Amino acid sequence: MNDKITTFLNSDLLEKYLIGETSSKETELVENYISKFPEVEYAYNKLQHNLEIVSKYHAVEAPTSILNNVLQSIDGKETPVIKLQPEQHIVKPSYRFSVAASIVAALFACASAFFFTKNLDLKRENQVVVDEIFDLRSDIQQNNARLDDIMSQFKQLNNTETERYIIKGNNRAKNLKTVAYINPKEKTSMIDVVSLPELPKEQCYQIWAELNGKMVNLGILDETDKQLQSIPYTENALGLNITIEPKGGNANASLENSVAEIALKSRD
Repeated sequence: MNDKITTFLNSDLLEKYLIGETSSKETELVENYISKFPEVEYAYNKLQHNLEIVSKYHAVEAPTSILNNVLQSIDGKETPVIKLQPEQHIVKPSYRFSVAASIVAALFACASAFFFTKNLDLKRENQVVVDEIFDLRSDIQQNNARLDDIMSQFKQLNNTETERYIIKGNNRAKNLKTVAYINPKEKTSMIDVVSLPELPKEQCYQIWAELNGKMVNLGILDETDKQLQSIPYTENALGLNITIEPKGGNANASLENSVAEIALKSRD
């Protein structure tokens, strides 16, 4: 691999191109390198694969009710405006004037009550819109946080220091498969639960790290939580082991119930 390709791969142009953040000139440069150099094409395909691994566990359906609720709240007809006729000067007997004044007062009271009720309705509708907007802002913040997690996991997967370990089950759990991603330089660990054979309700799977002849608890594995998740990093661990334990986990590993294990690379 020549220095030109090495310099290109050490830049962040491939990552920016993959998420659509390159300029037109950068896009042309990246596509030119991908088409000409097999090493660059391989690195690009690997980036795509890693991004798919991370993003598939964070896919969330967009809520369809929020926008509809907001539109329904503001899509009402405007309150009709009653056009008042100019007062006409009419000379009437005093008792008829009193009756007319009473009728006008009653109408005015009814109109006031009507507009007061409408005003309350509008305030309630406005509050609904405010609440919906607040929910939308909260969703945006949560989505931004989720996106940050995705990008962080993507960078960890794509880090050249990250080591990938496929853990398969033994005869007691042939369909068990998990993938561990360990970066000894950054001191981070993640695990991808691919499949776990079903257990009785009173049992669970628990993962351990072997360290100086002891088993260190790294947590419980659950197939219903199929997403790339962080697990505690164990310095100088020699291997990983998955056992069947009582529901809720165990303080000590039941090695006689081991269903999968793998040795880790030497960190010397």
